[in-house]
Amino acid sequence: MNISSCEALNVEFDPSHNICCVYDEKLPKMDVFKDILEFMKRLPIQKALTNQHRVFRSHIAHFWKNATYDEESDVITSSVSLNGEDKEIIITEQLIREVLDFPDDENSPTGFPVRMVKGCMLRMG
Repeated sequence: MNISSCEALNVEFDPSHNICCVYDEKLPKMDVFKDILEFMKRLPIQKALTNQHRVFRSHIAHFWKNATYDEESDVITSSVSLNGEDKEIIITEQLIREVLDFPDDENSPTGFPVRMVKGCMLRMG
């Protein structure tokens, strides 16, 4: 939903709407998000949501400019220059799971039934 859609629906933006993404329980405004924060701590994607690493756009652009995807092996490869030497980077699903500390494996579900999601949301209040 973009800003013009929000305006058309008369949705009022409040800076505290996204405050729970900060994950800093010491902030005074976070008291109202206490239950949500406890739930978020148990999520396997918490590291992916909270760890921040500085990545330059030029590096991303260079990576994707040289990237290829092998559909058969489900692998992305790219060539990057490191200290004047070209290095091949190979990205697999398993590598992403290891880097982000996902506790599951490639056979774990990536989606959940709507009924289960609604039930969890109701329990969170």
